[in-house]
Amino acid sequence: MKLTIWGAAKQVTGSMHLLEVGKYRILIDCGLDYEKSTRQEENEIFPFRPNDIDVVILTHAHIDHSGNLPTLLRMGFEGQILCTSPTADLAELLLLDSVNLFLAKTKKKGRRSRGNSGPRPLYLQKHVMDTVGQFVTISFNTPFKLNGNIEVELIPSGHLLGAASVILRVNDEGKQKSIAFSGDLGRKNYPVIVDPQALPQVDYLVCESTYGGRYHSKEKSVEQILVETIEDTCIKTPGRLIIPAFSIGRTQALVYALNKIFSSGLLPPVKIFVDSPLANYATEIYRKHHKLLNDEARSFYDNNGDEFEFDNLHYVQNMKESKSLSNYLEPCIIVSSAGMLEGGRIQDHLYHNLQNYYCTILFIGYSSKGTLGHRLLRGDQFVHLRDRELAVYAKIKQTDVFSGHADHSDLVHFVTSQSRDHIKSVFLVHGENQSMRSLQEDLCEKGYNVIIPEKAESFTL
Repeated sequence: MKLTIWGAAKQVTGSMHLLEVGKYRILIDCGLDYEKSTRQEENEIFPFRPNDIDVVILTHAHIDHSGNLPTLLRMGFEGQILCTSPTADLAELLLLDSVNLFLAKTKKKGRRSRGNSGPRPLYLQKHVMDTVGQFVTISFNTPFKLNGNIEVELIPSGHLLGAASVILRVNDEGKQKSIAFSGDLGRKNYPVIVDPQALPQVDYLVCESTYGGRYHSKEKSVEQILVETIEDTCIKTPGRLIIPAFSIGRTQALVYALNKIFSSGLLPPVKIFVDSPLANYATEIYRKHHKLLNDEARSFYDNNGDEFEFDNLHYVQNMKESKSLSNYLEPCIIVSSAGMLEGGRIQDHLYHNLQNYYCTILFIGYSSKGTLGHRLLRGDQFVHLRDRELAVYAKIKQTDVFSGHADHSDLVHFVTSQSRDHIKSVFLVHGENQSMRSLQEDLCEKGYNVIIPEKAESFTL
């Protein structure tokens, strides 16, 4: 049995791991590599022949794990893609959205180069629909035979609706072996999403390390942060609260938290607008898979009805309605994408409100360097938006209570649930170098054999 790390090695994007059992080849995830040092077209170059892959197992729908699947098919892959049912639905949404982003990027670069087109899209809608046609959904905690010697099981990992850790049990020339891939791990008590489930004992573990060395603040709850911010912005003063949020996962968690606040009467009514077409579609998928939400959300549904619908909440349906929000003069909350402010309808709202003294912009997610979100968070007094330099008079706030990733202590707990006397090796992926080093150091002190693989490095297991 041989493991090769082909993606997310000492970086966060482009997850892709190959497990070979004899001549049978299993690809775990096929994510888009969108590191700054990677050109888009490099994603077309696979280090193996796509038609040699027998099956793909997809841990969850996020693009850094699913985003290169249509390219894999376009280049010759013909097998099944195994995942949970919510992952299949959400991946379809995100992959179709990627096509739109590819086309927009091509058009934008074409204009900049005076008619010469930018890089051609990695794939088109047809390739996405071909990919969707090869999804085969399997239930959580239900072993599924890949062949006579290999069995796969998907274990809830939190993080996102449908997200899973993968366990593969292998009969390798008469020897029983097991390996787990964490996928992305969530955190406990996150709104709507189930807690990560502990894995059974395995021989090898490939584990994410996104938040290695970092800890989430635990001083205040989600509800406390929101109540304080809404009260200061919309109740004590007639202001406007703008919350940039990723359309899938973050927006649903936020809407549910707002529902709890206003349904329980913690605050007087305030109009809330969710302005993201992708979020609207994703929310319908969350409703469809209601039984896979956490116990608290399902109990709330039994007692109060739909988690994602309540008085004074309005889902914006079209661009005309979105633009009209600039003329809404009452205190309100606007939830819009994209989370890092690099495109999407959120830029309309920023354009009209950055110079509004009565506006607060609350960041509930990470903003990478170079983005408009990062510039606002570092305190820039002027920002460039739509060919204008805008003074920033709005208040800028940030909280990490909505982060969907396990932090350092969560990751250590996840790994140390494996007996150090049983597990042979832990491979750290999906993290920046410093995060990996911090997690490796902690786990090694606890007696685990921890390896940080290079890209393309192989291990005989």
